[in-house]
Amino acid sequence: MAEQDVVRCFGGQDDPIMARYHDEEWGVPLHDDAKLFEFLVLEGFQAGLSWRTILHKRENFRRAFDGFDAVKIAAYGAADHERLMGDAGIVRNRLKIAATITNAQAFLDTQAELGSFDRYIWGFTGGRTLRRPGVVTHDVIPPTSPESDAMAKDLKARGFRFVGSTVCYAHMQATGMVNDHITACFKAP
Repeated sequence: MAEQDVVRCFGGQDDPIMARYHDEEWGVPLHDDAKLFEFLVLEGFQAGLSWRTILHKRENFRRAFDGFDAVKIAAYGAADHERLMGDAGIVRNRLKIAATITNAQAFLDTQAELGSFDRYIWGFTGGRTLRRPGVVTHDVIPPTSPESDAMAKDLKARGFRFVGSTVCYAHMQATGMVNDHITACFKAP
């Protein structure tokens, strides 16, 4: 099948970064704590923006946030916050930067309490990938779900910020907790 004939949920010849993300990452079950944290941070920064914007700045985010090392980020102080505010390669939003530092601390606390963030976060789907029955089109994919509602509520209770239900649902899609590949997509089950 020629590239122009490949059906994707998003991305394509006009945006190879989005196409590669779709083909190699989006919806693939992810169980690595550090990567789960990275996706949670990026989804928080995406709130109110397009995922394309964030994905195209991903390498800048990785550089600016020490490879999303939660231990390092949790120790950030005022100088780090100002350094990040001056970094034109990322989204310079004071509240989102502060939330990332707070979320790193909450992430580490959750890991310490439960043994792994993976076990905790996947608990919202019973440790399995959810898939709606029937034909999946863009029209039937919701922005939230009962599972993302529960996740958002619990994350907030643990001190996380910028983790509303829509952010949580996007996180679930990105990390394979939910498989929302449209039926016509070559990645659909």
